[in-house]
Amino acid sequence: MAIETVAVIGAGTMGAGIAQVALTGGYNVILTDVSKDYVDKGTELIAKNLKRMEEKGQIKESAATVMARLKPSLGLEDLAQADIVFEAIIENMDIKKQLFRDLDGICQSNTIFCTNTSGLSITEMASATRRPSQVIGTHFFNPVPVMRLVELIKGFETSDETYNIAKEVCEKFGKTCITVQEAPLFAVNRILVPMIAEAVRVLEEGIATAEDIDQGMKLGANHPIGPLALADMIGLDVLLMVMNTLYNETQDSKYRVPGLLKKLVRAGHYGRKTGRGFFQYK
Repeated sequence: MAIETVAVIGAGTMGAGIAQVALTGGYNVILTDVSKDYVDKGTELIAKNLKRMEEKGQIKESAATVMARLKPSLGLEDLAQADIVFEAIIENMDIKKQLFRDLDGICQSNTIFCTNTSGLSITEMASATRRPSQVIGTHFFNPVPVMRLVELIKGFETSDETYNIAKEVCEKFGKTCITVQEAPLFAVNRILVPMIAEAVRVLEEGIATAEDIDQGMKLGANHPIGPLALADMIGLDVLLMVMNTLYNETQDSKYRVPGLLKKLVRAGHYGRKTGRGFFQYK
């Protein structure tokens, strides 16, 4: 199956990033969201990033040539043209399943559905469609244009053909793929999230300041960014959702959610995107 047109649903940070790497990978891209404002902001972000890449000589084509392959869209009707669809919407199983039901009735019968979930069940999402063999998890990392990794996760019925096509497409995006079996939070987040949670507990218990915790992990464990700054970058609301998923799926007390994280989210302090999390931002 030849892939020519890639659709991305969700024009936020992750979706715009996926659309950008698809464009630089040479694909025609349809970018859609629920409002024109979201689509416009995503399109502007992509254009700004591509212009910067052009100035630095990081792309072979001009930014204008790459942007010409982008088709901003509202709704899902234009996705009938897509060969492969990447969804990057809210991390909510019911909403994702409804989206896949809708796509099932719009897209071509051979279109592949990819979900950018950070830990929800691929098998359950696929069950909402009449094409479970064509649904696969493609977990990108933020910021997508910079982070080289994609976790590829098969659902119970995902076919080898779907896996191979998704892998080839993601590699053309410039990504390195690792294969992960379906499990709560997959591999990277399964390891990463408990580490961040423990850093929050160390702060909560007054063992060290946020600055010293992050400095300790950067200088003592050679991490490029401290766990609390990383949490702020991910978004504390997203992190809380991910931690709840891991705990609810496993019922293992070692994955319990720190009280301080809950308090910050309830207060509306989500990290970088709101200007305050474990640290404050201008």
